[in-house]
Amino acid sequence: APGPFVELHPLLARQLAVEEGDALAVTSRRGRAVAPARITDTIRPDTVFMPFHWPGAGRANTLTNPALDPTSKMPEFKLCAVRVEAAGATATATATAKPAEELPA
Repeated sequence: APGPFVELHPLLARQLAVEEGDALAVTSRRGRAVAPARITDTIRPDTVFMPFHWPGAGRANTLTNPALDPTSKMPEFKLCAVRVEAAGATATATATAKPAEELPA
């Protein structure tokens, strides 16, 4: 991939009114990253994914815990709760992931 991205399922994209390539803001309690949407049905509807190797505004590591295993010094498995919204969107465009059974068909 030529740059950072946010993968999300088509059902979640529809819930957020997001289209392929739209700029998304992904925010956790630790930080915020912005990257274009990549819509795919190979991800769970209640999950988003960002690759970790990009710097700058799309830096996924900004969102996660920097903890290391005390013995091996390997990074903690990277996962955290996030809010996803169109970059620069109003509160009406924000949504949190819902379980797949609660999403519209």
